[in-house]
This record gives sequence, structure tokens and C-alpha cells, in this order.
Amino acid sequence: MTAILAIDQGTTSSRAIVFRPDASIAAVAQQEFAQHFPASGWVEHEPEDLWSSTVAVCREAMAKAGVTAAELAGIGITNQRETTVVWDRKTGQAVHRAIVWQDRRTSDICAGLRKEGQEELVAAKTGLLLDPYFSGTKIAWILDNVPGARARAERGELAFGTVDSFILWRLTGGAVHATDATNASRTLLFDIHAGAWDAELCRILRVPAAMLPDVRDCAADYGTTLPALLGGPVAVRGIAGDQQAATVGQACFAPGMMKSTYGTGCFALLNTGEVPVASRNKLLTTIAYQLGGRRTYALEGSIFIAGAAVQWLRDGLGIIRTAAESGPLADQADPAQSVYLVPAFVGLGAPYWDAECRGAMFGLTRGTGPKEIAKAALESVCYQTLDLLEAMRADWPGAADARTVLRVDGGMTASDWAMQRLADILGSPVDRPVVKETTALGAAYLAGLTAGVFPEPDRFADLWRLENRFLPALDEAARRTKVAGWRDAVSRTLTRPQPG
Repeated sequence: MTAILAIDQGTTSSRAIVFRPDASIAAVAQQEFAQHFPASGWVEHEPEDLWSSTVAVCREAMAKAGVTAAELAGIGITNQRETTVVWDRKTGQAVHRAIVWQDRRTSDICAGLRKEGQEELVAAKTGLLLDPYFSGTKIAWILDNVPGARARAERGELAFGTVDSFILWRLTGGAVHATDATNASRTLLFDIHAGAWDAELCRILRVPAAMLPDVRDCAADYGTTLPALLGGPVAVRGIAGDQQAATVGQACFAPGMMKSTYGTGCFALLNTGEVPVASRNKLLTTIAYQLGGRRTYALEGSIFIAGAAVQWLRDGLGIIRTAAESGPLADQADPAQSVYLVPAFVGLGAPYWDAECRGAMFGLTRGTGPKEIAKAALESVCYQTLDLLEAMRADWPGAADARTVLRVDGGMTASDWAMQRLADILGSPVDRPVVKETTALGAAYLAGLTAGVFPEPDRFADLWRLENRFLPALDEAARRTKVAGWRDAVSRTLTRPQPG
């Protein structure tokens, strides 16, 4: 059969999914890999783990689906964004572990650039804030801390890439050093209005332009894999960062459509069309996708800790054995207790952007136990989503409808309890699709679009199917009380005063 192979290289695992031409799933393979925490606030991955796990799951998924390389119309890649890899162009070996998007080691660099008055320029060109989250300062840190790296980079010996670029380089045997517009837009080095790397930004962040990959459309020719990897050559035909791929997979092609993905973090994107909207509420202006050389923009809110809060319940506190236990445990919590978790384990993202604050819990009593803590952890994701939605409504009149429907995907959406609580706290409907692997589906769609397997966006949108709509059931007065408690908890956690 003709099929598309989607590579979904995430923060805690690598996955591969084989999609049929009707967008149904033929097979899935997944492999976790180690997380490294060498210092407080530092998060790293071993690049070889990213690569080996990716190849392993591709082979496994193909075997499960019973497809050969000759039957694959193409490969689509989606990836954890902002995570930074620098490698030797001759050997393909990384000069340092990958610095993960969650990593906060460059907080001082960002603070210094803000003090120099650079943030306004950076925001105007990139749509981003000066924050350790993004790739640019991570690249500079590697060049400054690996002996000889900066001189080698200036000589053109080193390459930079987000994870998609690194995987693509390896898949093609070093023949292609490229990325797509969505991943490029997350580096602090890319002018999202001009659609190109910016020399002034490279100078400010001290990143040699020779390191940077070629930037292409999300649906484009990205070369061919080495035959030995998958049993034959396969064309790579699509790339998008994970959140933009999920936007595509959720068929959010019309301005005003919004999706939120709940993985390790939570990321909400609102399609604003072909005109970028500058945020007044600390949201990011980003490229949603680029097709046929035309860029579609989005407002994005980034929450650093979502599913990671559930992992903390399991691995840090040991109060659950599996993530699936969190919802049923939270459902048993004492309704009279108002416990709030502000999960600022690596700082807070939008709309606060406080890299220095750390997690805190409020409202504890002698009666507080695992049930109440589980409930607080799940609710923290809902409250943070509300923060993003309200900021989007304030930034863009098209999102001002208080009944905005949110399309959701990601691991946490499997919990009916969490999705119902999300609808309650938002006061808006929440739609969960039949195909929940929307990030991988988006990558598959981009590759399939290039290959002629999938139709144009408006027809692809017709394939989206609703599995369940969660309608708000919480009394409005009760909702406002709960939200006020959350806002108070956040205000006590922040290290930076917020305007207004």
C-alpha cells in the first residue's frame, strides 16, 4: 500500500506513525530516552539518543504496518522545538549534549540583552521575547563553553540545527542541512516578516551565520534517506515544529481557529491569517505554517509544565503509578479544599515570562493528601490555558468571542476528567478529535501534500472528525472564585511584578 511515515521526535520519547492515504493510522512505535539534569534549571538530551531512538521506531512502525521503503510516499518530520544541537559538519557528531527547550541556563544572557535594550528590536523582527526558551542564546552558550567551538563555527566547521535539522542531516547522510520556516521562527535569529535569517540578530546573539540551515516551506523536498536506514531510499517531504504540526493536524487553517496541545508542556496556537499580530500581552507571534512560499501566522502561548506535572506526581512524589491514574485520583479530592499548584518548576511561560520563579503550592491543610495534590496538578494546566486564552482575546479582536471552541490533543486529553475541568475553567467548549495523534498527523499531511497523497488544506479539513465535545458545567460564580484563587497564587509566586 502507499503510506506516509511520520517521525514525531518529542521531549521524552521518539515516535513513528505510519498513516494510510485516508489519514488513518496503520502502526505506531514509541521509545523513551533519558533526560539529563546536570544543574538546577538545566535540561539536556544526548543527541545520539535522539537519533538512535528515531531510527528504531521508524523501523518498528514500518514492520508493524507491513510496509517497505518502496511503499512510502514520503516522510514527514515533527520535533520538539527550540532544543538546540551543534555538530561537526565532517563527522556529524555533536560537540555538546542537546540543550532542551526547557533549559534555563541562559537567563543571565537574556537579562543582559534586555538591559542593553535589545528586546524591542528582537521582538519586532522575530515575534519572540528574550527568554532562555529559544535557541539563539543556547547556541551562543555552546560556542562559549565548548573549547574551540566558537573559532570552529566561524570557520564554517560546525552546523546548528533544531532537532528536525539534526535528524534530517543524519537521515540524508549529511547531504541536506535544512529546516522549515516554523522551526526557524523559534530561534531568535529569523525575521518572520522577511522570511529569512537576519544578520543583525546573528550579530546581537553572537551566532555565526555560516552555522544556519537552509529554510524551506513546511511541505517541500528535503532530500532522500540513506537506503541502509529503512531498507531503501525514502523522500523526506515535510517538516514542522511540533506545535505547528498539531495546528495543521487539527485542521486549524482558518483565522480564528485555535488548538492546544498537552504534552510535556502546553502550547496554544491561534491562527491569525497572513498578517502577524504583535502581542501586547506577552504572547508570541510565530509562523503557523508556510506553504507555497506564503506564510500564515499565529499567536502562541507557551506553558512549560503540563504533562510534566503528571510525571512529577508519578516520579517525584510517587502518588500515582501511571499517568492514567491522575484523573480518577483527582476526582476523589475533597471539594471543600482549595489547593493550588503553580508548577513553575522551570519558571513560568506566557503570559508571565518569569524565568526565575519556582513552583509553589498554596492552600495546604492537615487534610490535604494525594487526591487534592493530584487535582491541583491537573487544574494548574487548565488555569494556565485560561491565562493564554484571555491574553489572546485581548490581543486579537477575532478571538474575543467568549465561546471560542478549543481543539485539544496530546497525552493529557485522554483524561475525561481533565478535559471536563478544562471546559469548566475556560467557560468554553473543548473539542477532542477522533485522531488524537494530531502532531504526527500534521507532519504526515505536509509530506503527503508534497507527494500528492493528501489534498489541499480546505479539503483536508473535511477529514477532521469530532470524538467528544466537553461543555462547561461549572457555575459561573464558582468558576470566578476558583480563577481568583489561581491568580492570587501566581502573584505570590512571581519574582517579577506584572503590569496592571
